[in-house]
Amino acid sequence: MVTIMIYLFILLLVNFLLLLIGLTINKRSYTDREKNSPFECGFDPSVHTRAPFSMRFFLLAVIFLIFDVEIILLMPLTMNIMTSNTHWPMTSSALFLIILLMGLFHEWNQGSLDWMK
Repeated sequence: MVTIMIYLFILLLVNFLLLLIGLTINKRSYTDREKNSPFECGFDPSVHTRAPFSMRFFLLAVIFLIFDVEIILLMPLTMNIMTSNTHWPMTSSALFLIILLMGLFHEWNQGSLDWMK
């Protein structure tokens, strides 16, 4: 019990020293307005609050979310494909990928993904 208390005291002391060192050598200026202002969606919200944000930012976020969900859904399928003796897991994953690629090509041909060309 005493050794645990000694370890906790040493860890607390090291954390306090690191915090103290970080605060003393900090070069950040708290008076700089630009650093303290929030920056979201590619524009400064304090100037025009109703200004529309860039469609490029929106499309990039949507594409990121779609492919992020795709990876989450496809990761368990690899284990299912390896352990299954039927063709259904491979067929369903191929169908899922084809639907996603058709959607991506449709968006690309509609012109909303001009920034990717």
